Amino acid sequence: MAKENEAIAMEVDGPKSSNSDPINPRFSINVLQLLKSAQMQHGLRHGDYARYRRYCTARLRRLYKSLKFTHGRGKYTRRAINESTVTEVRYLHMVLYTAERAWSHAMEKRQLLDGPNAKQRIYLIGRLRKAVKWADLFSRLCAAKGDSRTSLEAEAYASYMNGLLLFEQDRNWDTALKNFISARAVYEELGKYGALENQVLCRERVEELEPSIRYCRHKIGESNLKTSELLQIGEMDGPALDLFKAKLEAAMAEARSQQAASLTEFHWLGHRFPISNAKTRVAILKAQELEKGFAWSFIRSDLVSAGNADSVKDELNGLDKAVSAVLGQRTIERNQLLVSIAKSKLIRRRDDKNEKVTKPEELVRLHDLLLQNTADLSDLVSSGRDRKPEEVAFAEDCVLRSTAFRAQRCFYLAKSYSSAGKRTEAYVLYCHARSLAENALKKFQTVAGTDEVMIKELKTLYNECRANSCIEHATGIMEHEKVSENLSKKVSTISLSGVDKKVEKFLLEKLDVYESAVGEPNVKSVPRIEVFPPAFQSTPRNPIVLDLAYNCIDFPSLENRMKKDKKGFISRLWR
Repeated sequence: MAKENEAIAMEVDGPKSSNSDPINPRFSINVLQLLKSAQMQHGLRHGDYARYRRYCTARLRRLYKSLKFTHGRGKYTRRAINESTVTEVRYLHMVLYTAERAWSHAMEKRQLLDGPNAKQRIYLIGRLRKAVKWADLFSRLCAAKGDSRTSLEAEAYASYMNGLLLFEQDRNWDTALKNFISARAVYEELGKYGALENQVLCRERVEELEPSIRYCRHKIGESNLKTSELLQIGEMDGPALDLFKAKLEAAMAEARSQQAASLTEFHWLGHRFPISNAKTRVAILKAQELEKGFAWSFIRSDLVSAGNADSVKDELNGLDKAVSAVLGQRTIERNQLLVSIAKSKLIRRRDDKNEKVTKPEELVRLHDLLLQNTADLSDLVSSGRDRKPEEVAFAEDCVLRSTAFRAQRCFYLAKSYSSAGKRTEAYVLYCHARSLAENALKKFQTVAGTDEVMIKELKTLYNECRANSCIEHATGIMEHEKVSENLSKKVSTISLSGVDKKVEKFLLEKLDVYESAVGEPNVKSVPRIEVFPPAFQSTPRNPIVLDLAYNCIDFPSLENRMKKDKKGFISRLWR
């Protein structure tokens, strides 16, 4: 497939082309298709720029040798490439792969573990400058020697390389924007014509260029990107975005700092807490946007350095309490999400991927965590002096939710006992869970503005508790009735001689009877499907013939027929 793509990309316009000229032939290269094929097959599918650079070097070596365009032996002698040098399409390939080698070397330095240091960054920019130099030469040569489409693609490639250089240098953002927009415009037009595969590649390149264009406009000031928007752009993938992702974290930090300048207070349940520490502001913004962060570490460091100023300590203590309460709410939401996922897997059977089915014990553990989180949050909000009505209402809501979580925990604990075959315990727990759910439902319905989702869940829980309690009651009665029946069956098979009167038949022996061969559910018994291992059976075979007459036969002597050795005179002397 790769050779076919390269063959297509290296296609030369011969006499079939309407613009063909026997003296000045026009070459055709599908630049984007050629580069994408080489990149995906030689490392860039996994972001391995070192492997792609080695491929470009080997490709250039083969081109130099096949074109006899070497640079001397021993001493390096530079040979320039100009319009008169380009007599076939491989010269254009040579220039293109030289630009790609320099670009991949720069990207390899960009992907260092701790990032490039000052010296390495200078080298990186130098390699990008070299890539831009060869890309511009490639554009000029294609304009003179290539057809119109090749010339457009080469121009877009050179614009893209120029934009990358300015992007890395953190300057001339308007010029970088113009280069990226120019490349995007070319690929948008090329994506409307030609083969379907080439149209798809052009559209993908347009999508890869879009984040760089938006970032350049953000740096110029034409747009104001938020941190969440930068994160969404960073989730996109493609070789054209690797340089953009390297600058993403710095841009996010800058955006947070700009937003933190306007964040002077933290609002929570009617309280307003001033925020003086810049690090605390950034951490709170990060927690609000990404639902995580450890703002209280900065707050408590401020508490240590506050000294004996009571007013400052009160404000910081209130801020600490508010941030801890918000994080507690997020923890409860996370555990509720885990509960919903576990519920969906509770009644699910094993699929082809051998996914484990959630046991009721796991849901009991998750509800234990929810009860602990709710109790901690209620204690946190109830602590302190001069509590506001919002705090009192919030604490009461925590108590209500705790009642609902307790009912749900009791329900799944009953399911656990039911799966173990303990009908009495399961029945009592189902009845208790129904009582708890009923009480919680009444309390939620009396409070105005309560959670409708929780009320709906409690109604469903109440109905399930009632249904399961009836099932456990009926199942327990059936099992109790079967105990005496099974006991009488076993007693009837006992014999004084030690031999059972009745041996239970296997499945294949009682196919006409609708009776289980694996025993009762939740009771450990050996399935009686077939005898295993099977018993030995006698099988007929051919008779064994023993030759006993051989040793009793006297065979005639054959010495007279044996060939005698002829010996000479000398051998007779030694006899």
